[in-house]
Amino acid sequence: MISRSSIRHLTFKRCRYQPANRRGLAAAASGNFKFQTGEAAGIKIASRDLSGPTTTLALVAKAGTRYQTLPGVADGLEKFAYKNTQKRSSLRITRETELLGGEISAYHSRENIVLQAKFLRDDLPYFVELLAEVAGKTKFTGHEFHEEVIPVLTLHQRRLLTSTRDLAHDSAHKVAFHRGLGVPLYTTSPTPSARYLTEEAISTYSTVAYTKPNIAVVANGANLVELSKWTGEFFKDYPTSGEAKKLDSTTSKYFGGEERISHDSGNSMVIAFPGSSSFTTGNTYKPEIAILAALLGGQSSIKWSSGFSLLSKAIPGQLGVAVSTTHVSYSDAGLLCVALNGGANGIRAASAEVAKALESVAAGKVSKEDISKAVALAKFRALEAEQEITYRLELTGSGLIHGGNPFQMNEVAKSIESVSVEQVAKAAKDLLAGKAAVSAVGDLHVLPFAEEIGLKV
Repeated sequence: MISRSSIRHLTFKRCRYQPANRRGLAAAASGNFKFQTGEAAGIKIASRDLSGPTTTLALVAKAGTRYQTLPGVADGLEKFAYKNTQKRSSLRITRETELLGGEISAYHSRENIVLQAKFLRDDLPYFVELLAEVAGKTKFTGHEFHEEVIPVLTLHQRRLLTSTRDLAHDSAHKVAFHRGLGVPLYTTSPTPSARYLTEEAISTYSTVAYTKPNIAVVANGANLVELSKWTGEFFKDYPTSGEAKKLDSTTSKYFGGEERISHDSGNSMVIAFPGSSSFTTGNTYKPEIAILAALLGGQSSIKWSSGFSLLSKAIPGQLGVAVSTTHVSYSDAGLLCVALNGGANGIRAASAEVAKALESVAAGKVSKEDISKAVALAKFRALEAEQEITYRLELTGSGLIHGGNPFQMNEVAKSIESVSVEQVAKAAKDLLAGKAAVSAVGDLHVLPFAEEIGLKV
């Protein structure tokens, strides 16, 4: 039970940190839906000051599995978030967050580790300090590693091994990019990673990951001046470079290829092609890829209708195959993925339609009406994703770290609207001319090889 003195201490901190320009619930909205950017203590920051009682804060670090120095250390570093620090115990962090009515979380992607907090707007100083402390002063104790981190990692491994969908997506990334973006999000076996994964290895990785050039602090629902003030105070002692070797930031290279994995828990197949980088970095940003993903489709956005997409019309429902086309973008690359899940015979029949659909787009045989529908759907998906705060904060933070721009929804929408029919056809033609990245997981006696469905690998 927390004593009254502890509660008074937190109340005192809240009062002490009160911003000068505090706004009530009835205050007028700023009307500014764009991120404002700046720098504090050598760290890039961005904020969108929307009217409201709550704030979402994220520390984005360029330290995902793509950049990890040893197998499993990115996942391990994420799992150490909010454990014992030099100032607070994990129990104290939990209790203080609960007293303030906040939420704290952490996750990692292929490019980033993200520490996130949601809280009442006036508690910004406390949570900026907390994220700075978690990233820079975690103890990485041996008992927490063995008793709390390793069991969670093992559970993730077991879940991944039973999911043919996740295995196929990781496999497609591996054959597409080999190392870097090809490294799986979670290790599938404890044996190889156990050789490298220790609390000392994770601690060493943290000194490389959490450095000033490598992180960004991004907020939704906070004043930029206030964010700059507290970031400058609590992050001022962060190092400008790591104690160990630097992260490998080699530019991603697409290879293509094929991998087949036998599995008895289901059947999945991913057919992938080189895509577009993120809008925030702009190195190889191609909005026509998003339109092509919507055009290929596979799942209808209208209930009781097969939809307008090429694959939803070409693949009959009686095959019992779930088909979807997605585009995942990274700082310097992307992957257009067609995923098929279901029975092995159904996937074999449905997968042959992918190359045919791309050929029809490349040949200009798709109606302008369907192209217009795909443009509208791609625009909607981009704007809908922008409304998802977690996605938006990571994308903005990643863009700032890589020297790009924050995620601005109006500019993304304009870029999609400006794409011509000819650009979409050319994109499809280029994909067919190059190599695909194909992964089949399940009954390999039935699931087809890439060349059997008209694809080059």
